[in-house]
Amino acid sequence: MTNEGPAASPAADHGTWILTDGSIGMENQGLAVAEAVGLPITLKPVKRTDPWRLLPTGLQLLIPPALLLGQRLTPPWPRLVISIGRHSVPLALAIRRLAKGATFALHIQNPKVPPRHFDLVAAPAHDGMNAAGVLTTLGAPHRVTAAKLAAEAPHYAAQVEPLPRPRVAVLLGGHSKSFRFDTETAEEMGEKLAAMAARTGASLLITPSRRTPPASVRALEDKLSATPRLFWNGSGTNPYFAFLALADVIIATSDSVNMVTEAAGTGKPVYVYPLPGRSTRLAQFHEAMQRHGATRLFDGGLDSWSYAPVNDTEVIAGAVRRALGVA
Repeated sequence: MTNEGPAASPAADHGTWILTDGSIGMENQGLAVAEAVGLPITLKPVKRTDPWRLLPTGLQLLIPPALLLGQRLTPPWPRLVISIGRHSVPLALAIRRLAKGATFALHIQNPKVPPRHFDLVAAPAHDGMNAAGVLTTLGAPHRVTAAKLAAEAPHYAAQVEPLPRPRVAVLLGGHSKSFRFDTETAEEMGEKLAAMAARTGASLLITPSRRTPPASVRALEDKLSATPRLFWNGSGTNPYFAFLALADVIIATSDSVNMVTEAAGTGKPVYVYPLPGRSTRLAQFHEAMQRHGATRLFDGGLDSWSYAPVNDTEVIAGAVRRALGVA
């Protein structure tokens, strides 16, 4: 199948396309790298309904690119395409073929096809990819920078200022394939956080994620009724980056590579609170973060330590800039 159809065209918009399934976590990883590269950015969330999506990814690469893309993605092609997630892989590679070498294709995470199909694959160490063309990272690329934290902190500074120090940001995850955050777990976590705050005089800056069950949020908050705290209820400006900026210490639940890596991007002490469940890949990730000196398992204590902030974003973006000749 060599006929690539009339859609073939060189890159012309000189920007970056980010192809994802629309999930916030994936978009944020793509945005982090794209912002660091510095080209104009266009988000291209693609909810695939075509019959080709049911085929194994490797077989989809045999489909003529123009047929695979249809009318969802059309030229002019971007200078850089960043794909994240399994369903975006065939689309990114179709664009790369149609652009005839004018589009640089970067995939974040394991694409489940040989990395030689891309110009660069950036995958965390716990994905276990050791091959030419693979840039191995510690965790996930993130948008935590000194400039962003400085810009976000003032939005909540007045509300946080009356709270006693040390101030502990608590980042809540939720249910996943490998972990659960039910009401019983939330109650136990609330009791441990309340006890820690009582011993140390700390206050809490708590922000749930979209995956945090509302019932678990209520159960946690009930256990913290006597603890100095600021608990985001989901309305108004999301305080996530402001809390990272204003906290002295950070606690993140163990279910999320993104949250733990973002917390470690601050250079502040990061505790990982274990949720019920098990994932070999995430266990390897947490071990690597502990070896780096960024994280410790939450045991009810509250210590201070330092380490080099985790900045996989710049590692990836730097490699892309060099390949594109972008200053």
